[in-house]
Amino acid sequence: MATSSGGFEVPLWRAIGVYRVASLAYVVVLALRDADRYAHPFAAGGLVLVMAAWTAVTVAGYARPVWRRWPLLLADLGVVLGIVLVTPWVVGRAALAAGSPTLAVAWLAGPVLAWAVSGGRRRGTVAALVLAAADLGTRGAVTPSAFNGAILMLLAGVVVGHVARLAVTAEERLQQAVELEAATRERERLARGIHDSVLQVLALVQRRGAHLDGEAGELARLAGEQEAALRALISDVAPAPVTDAGREVDLRALLNRYASPLVSISAPAGAVPLPGAVAREVAAATGAALDNVARHAGGRAWVLVEDEGDTVTVSVRDEGPGIADGRLAEAAAQGRMGVSRSIQGRLADLGGTARITSAPGAGTELELVVPRRPT
Repeated sequence: MATSSGGFEVPLWRAIGVYRVASLAYVVVLALRDADRYAHPFAAGGLVLVMAAWTAVTVAGYARPVWRRWPLLLADLGVVLGIVLVTPWVVGRAALAAGSPTLAVAWLAGPVLAWAVSGGRRRGTVAALVLAAADLGTRGAVTPSAFNGAILMLLAGVVVGHVARLAVTAEERLQQAVELEAATRERERLARGIHDSVLQVLALVQRRGAHLDGEAGELARLAGEQEAALRALISDVAPAPVTDAGREVDLRALLNRYASPLVSISAPAGAVPLPGAVAREVAAATGAALDNVARHAGGRAWVLVEDEGDTVTVSVRDEGPGIADGRLAEAAAQGRMGVSRSIQGRLADLGGTARITSAPGAGTELELVVPRRPT
């Protein structure tokens, strides 16, 4: 799990520093109380000083984001592991058998917490298992209290790692929300400016020149197309992501690009979510159908989007000359695969269907039906 340099993780690192200082104080109290029972009390005092020095190093080190990396994490685990392994010699087997706690006691959980915050549940579990195995192995006999301590340390690694991961995820989502809000505010500002100037001018040009011939009429048509494109660009429907095929996107956002003075698109007021790859294939099939309308039916078309729960239907209707019986099969035989591959082939790959209803002189209606999830 990637870690951030600040944000929601900062309190967790501070809490680890407080824990290490508090657990060191507990070690000092127990060492003073049980010093007369240790096999090597002076060595125990030296180890306590080492623990104090290492506590200072880790508290200062983990306070800096650039140091929260493998060198310090591995050194932390190694130092604590070394202290655990020399405990039988310093404390003595007899004292341990008599019930004396190990020298590190709760202090040995410090690396577990650090590993959990830096890498989540898995990394915290690994550190807990290593230290728990070493601690139980040095005791000679596994007592219920020692086993309970190992289980608590393992749970601490899992729970703290989970909380740390939630904190990082929450921070990332908060950042995305802030960026989205900023983009939305900028979009609204641009939309107001464009609406008050450019769109009004383009609409005026389109209305005044719609019935003119020659270059003036062509200019009016282009102005109408640009007006429709700008309206789609600044509409409330957000652009669909194209980098993640598994992420759901709003089909309306992909179809809006085809809106023009000649192409009318009607869709539900709410989003029409589909998996990214499915939505893009449906939009591509719709675009291929509109290309056929532009070439053979004058370009005037109506697109209707219907969200029916388990399926989504996109209907493309025109008022062109229609398709004669056998014309599609003839076009396929001639190698013209626009309908068979660009439209029917795409829908077949998605587990959907493409139905064509047409008659000479009665226009054509193409109905694309795709399941919500590919079959």
